[in-house]
Amino acid sequence: MNWLLPEYIQDMLPDEAWRIESMRRDVLELLRVNGYQLVVPPLLEYAESLLINDSADMDLRTFKLVDQLSGRTLALRADTTPQVARIDAHLLNRQGVARLCYAGSVVHTQPSGVMRTREPLQIGAELYGHAGIESDLEVQQLMLQALALLGIDQVHLDLGHVGIFSALMRSARISEELERALFIALQHKDVPTLNQLAQGLSTDVRTSILALAQLSGGEEVIVRAREILPKIQEITVALDELEQAAKQMKSLAADVGIDLAELRGYHYHSGMVFAAYHAGSHDAIALGGRYDDVGKSFGRARPATGFSMDLRQLHGLLSKQVQPKSIRAPYLHDASLAQQIAELRSQGQAVVVDLLGQSEHRNELNCDRDLVLRDGKWIVVKSNI
Repeated sequence: MNWLLPEYIQDMLPDEAWRIESMRRDVLELLRVNGYQLVVPPLLEYAESLLINDSADMDLRTFKLVDQLSGRTLALRADTTPQVARIDAHLLNRQGVARLCYAGSVVHTQPSGVMRTREPLQIGAELYGHAGIESDLEVQQLMLQALALLGIDQVHLDLGHVGIFSALMRSARISEELERALFIALQHKDVPTLNQLAQGLSTDVRTSILALAQLSGGEEVIVRAREILPKIQEITVALDELEQAAKQMKSLAADVGIDLAELRGYHYHSGMVFAAYHAGSHDAIALGGRYDDVGKSFGRARPATGFSMDLRQLHGLLSKQVQPKSIRAPYLHDASLAQQIAELRSQGQAVVVDLLGQSEHRNELNCDRDLVLRDGKWIVVKSNI
């Protein structure tokens, strides 16, 4: 049984592998023409470099092992963003705006969603050095353009802002323990628990926290939030940013929703967060947000925003597509045949040399045409098998 793989770990067979590789190239080309530069960080690093901001969720998702050379704990990356932040902070060390992109496998100890692999093929983009909403809008637009480029339509964009909750928590001056409990209850939109936890808080703060659990829907949510939430500058700015993003992204998404209880990555993100959803998936198909403090762990905090998605998950949303057929060529020591094969391949045609000849396995070559010699010339004809 040594051919069995661990649970939620799968091979990619040719049809899927080639299509995912094509998807990867298409998205990276989109990012390239938008000025994003490719980086390829290692799969393995010291654990403390990958487990930034003391994230308990990230710690649970990360495989760890002992380095036989140094004796230190190593980790397999569960997310590429910390690595890109390290590259921006210490290797590139740019003072202005840096646009970086990446594509590679990450590994999770547990699947992150229903029917998800533990080895996602993560692709994404990060923008460093700009704190304004313009960079948030840029990465949101790129995420939606990438999904459209791959043929994924009818995408729902969900917008949230962790700055609203964090501003309320600072104004209430509550303990970290209570803040963590409120965060968990709000994520589950558990109003009874929220009400119980908020009993000792001021009326304004308690009303606001309970309101967050119900402030989800269309753009009308922003109007209601302005009426209910306190007039704290950070909250006003956050609502203004959400309103602008919702208007800007209307033309790229099937619909745009606002959810003020969406605090995904609260101890990781610092501003607007966003997620793309599709009817074909139980989980978000792309995620992103602002995380201005991510570089602090590397001694150089920079404004940052970005998005990522799993190409293997996205592939499952596309209609089945088989690998294009090839041309079968005989195995012969013939200079003119070799020249014709080389010319066809230079044109992008796939030519397979049939080493077994006229065997019963010819149909496994995935060919629908043959190279045959007629009147002294090698020509391509439709296969008769």
